[in-house]
Amino acid sequence: MKSVAILFRHAPFGTTCGREGLDVAMLSASFEQQVSLIFTDEAVLHLLAGQTPEQAGSKDYLSALKALPLYDIDTVLVCNESMQRLGINAAELSIDAKVASCNEITNTLQAVDEVLVF
Repeated sequence: MKSVAILFRHAPFGTTCGREGLDVAMLSASFEQQVSLIFTDEAVLHLLAGQTPEQAGSKDYLSALKALPLYDIDTVLVCNESMQRLGINAAELSIDAKVASCNEITNTLQAVDEVLVF
């Protein structure tokens, strides 16, 4: 089984990177690839609860994050340093994600067959 890590680095609105990355993740998982999601930098904002993308003129793809377990996407890492820099704590996240150190994220990226950056 091929393993893929999808690295999210951009804020949820203003670009299509988040939606495209999530689409790739679910598509990859449906083809029985082992998918890990990693959120760093401003991408941790994707995981905040209570967002209303419609008010920003975007479609609500963020609610699809709750469907990750249906696709057997169990590894979701959020950069601890990025969360601290943005003043976010784990209780504010909309899904169950592991708050990870930079070393844990590096180890995950080194362990997979392919890394895609969005």
